[in-house]
Amino acid sequence: MSEPSPQTDMPEFNLNWAYANDMPMAKAVIRSTAEDFQVDEELGLEPSGEGQHLLLHIKKRNTNTEWLARQLARVAGVRSADVSYAGLKDRNAVTTQWFSLDLAGKDMPDFSSLENDDIQILEITQHSRKLRRGTLKGNHFTLMLRELEGDKDELEQRLKKIKAKGIPNYFGSQRFGRDAGNLMRAEEMFNGKRIKDRHKRGLYLSAARSFLFNKVLSKRIEAGNWNAAIVGDALQLDGSGSFFTCELVDKEIIQRMDSMDIHPTGPLWGRGRLSAVDEAGQLENETIGHLNKWQKGLENMGLNQARRALRVPIRELDWLFLDDDNTLQLSFFLPAGSYATSVLRELICVSEKNGDSN
Repeated sequence: MSEPSPQTDMPEFNLNWAYANDMPMAKAVIRSTAEDFQVDEELGLEPSGEGQHLLLHIKKRNTNTEWLARQLARVAGVRSADVSYAGLKDRNAVTTQWFSLDLAGKDMPDFSSLENDDIQILEITQHSRKLRRGTLKGNHFTLMLRELEGDKDELEQRLKKIKAKGIPNYFGSQRFGRDAGNLMRAEEMFNGKRIKDRHKRGLYLSAARSFLFNKVLSKRIEAGNWNAAIVGDALQLDGSGSFFTCELVDKEIIQRMDSMDIHPTGPLWGRGRLSAVDEAGQLENETIGHLNKWQKGLENMGLNQARRALRVPIRELDWLFLDDDNTLQLSFFLPAGSYATSVLRELICVSEKNGDSN
């Protein structure tokens, strides 16, 4: 008999997370064209109409957010650091989003040279402060799923369940990079490799943090309590970053959970004390405690403990079958930080035109 392999804290980059409603059997193609994936950003603030920061509401097609930000800086004659946005948007899509430019002491730029069939400026206004990451209420999605294969009645049952119960709030696979490349770079970084590029370093740290969170969420789904409170949970108020510790799962807690007023949370790892205690804290420690090197790595990079809801409500969910039921049109609203791909994975197995699937 061979000796057992020595234990290691090297993570297994298995991104096959548990499903809340079993793996879907239906199939469809997403992003046959950019118009099949439409995202409209809803800001978390009302522009004041005055101030040194110019706000531009832009519609873009097949255009990278960071690339467009650099073009805005070039035309305005400002540093790239003076251009900001509330969140990244998919490149292979039609999206609307806001950008801010710090124009202190500068004249109003002429952005007309940037406009073309893929880029249109919808509105220009001003504000007293720059846009910061996460200054979003959320995003409205309109998706077209084509070449649909599957049982229509079963799909509608899934849609109704998702509408009533929400979905697991997984970080989408795009967070981890192609073939988990961002996680591999994070592992190298935690093994001592220096990453000079600040943007890449942040990308790898976010991927590592998200990986730990998804592992906890997947474990909670397997345990059957991802959408139910357990003793010691850090319960988050819906639509808020505030949370409180659940000392007793009583009728009031159960009712508030059922009404989507509160949600259980999982860890976004960093320095400080783990907010979950008792049963919930034990589950989290058992699930990711063996990844001590990753935990220490995130702490040493200066990140602080935070929490993220394990489930997310799907607001304004509507659907329509088209083309003799060969196409499914979906529309819904997600709060900032949640992924449309996490909605799709509970509903249908999708493949993209380029052959990628999830």
